[in-house]
Amino acid sequence: MATVAKIPVIDISHDSQDQAQVAKELVEAAIEHGFIYIKNTGKDIPAEDVDAAFELAKKLFKETPVEEKQACTIQKNNRGWSAMHYETLDPKNQRVGDFKEAFNFGEPSPTTNQLQQPIPPSIASSVPFITNFHTQCHHLSLRLNTLLGIGLSVTPPDFFTSAHLRENGASGTILRLLYYPPAPAPAPAQTSSIASDEEKEEDGKGDRDVRAGAHSDYGSLTLLFRLKGQAGLEIQTRTGEWVPVPVCPPGTENDPQPPILVNIGDLLSYWTNGLLRSTVHRVVFPGAGNNNAVEGESGQGERYSIAYFCHPVGTTKLEPVPSERVRKFGEENGQVKKSEARKMLTADEHLMSRLQASYLKLYEEEKKEE
Repeated sequence: MATVAKIPVIDISHDSQDQAQVAKELVEAAIEHGFIYIKNTGKDIPAEDVDAAFELAKKLFKETPVEEKQACTIQKNNRGWSAMHYETLDPKNQRVGDFKEAFNFGEPSPTTNQLQQPIPPSIASSVPFITNFHTQCHHLSLRLNTLLGIGLSVTPPDFFTSAHLRENGASGTILRLLYYPPAPAPAPAQTSSIASDEEKEEDGKGDRDVRAGAHSDYGSLTLLFRLKGQAGLEIQTRTGEWVPVPVCPPGTENDPQPPILVNIGDLLSYWTNGLLRSTVHRVVFPGAGNNNAVEGESGQGERYSIAYFCHPVGTTKLEPVPSERVRKFGEENGQVKKSEARKMLTADEHLMSRLQASYLKLYEEEKKEE
């Protein structure tokens, strides 16, 4: 049995709950783990809508002609199709890009509720569903931001929530469908039974176990939807170990849907002086003989996931969060000095710095054109 991530499961679905207590549990999990399971009871996002979103992903990645997807290739606004190996989440340690394909849907227009980007004709009829699912995720993220504000005793309590309202401006929020193909065929046997790290790097073997390189997410928080039985996600513990994150932690096996996995992004960690933890994670190919294999899950076949990356309105200034706990943590841990003002970034500036590092090909192509 694998040693798995010990991530709390929190149910936020009941209006009669003590919201202060739920908020406290949410914040403590965000501080200690950076990841939280949220029970998906169907109140926020019905099980049938999650199922439909995964069916849409299968249609997009397996049935849509490549030419249609290429016409929607991802642009600097982070919207569109990302081909296999196009994104490199861990450029320092990856020789080739991630072993995955993705499609990013930006926020729908607040006035027309239409997507503001090219869409493959084969899924054009699904646009109303996509915008609705996008909005469902948006509303859930607003509830989570509200609870985080309560748990951190932020003044006013809606400080985070108001910064994420669509009516207050455009943001970098993205709904992303992801497809990871089956594990590639084993590489030819080495002439020697032991290969050096240099040899592994030279022939690219170091990349074969990685579907998505080690990284932390960009924005405020991420909602991640996964399918039962499909393994691969790992987080890095405070001691540097990599441990798998089960799709269904104990006690949720019979729920209508696996719990939604929520994790804190770099922006929110930065905003809170590092108090809320943005945890490094990756997606790998867990083998049958691997110590990180989770019972009932396999990493050998195809893998699908859906991520909703929540960002504040782009013009939001990441000024110090008005929370005494956040302020004290920043001063005690050297994140903020009383005598120095931290450089003020906007949410868009924070996002752009990260995109340039991940989409090397996109920005390299621009340099060549110049």
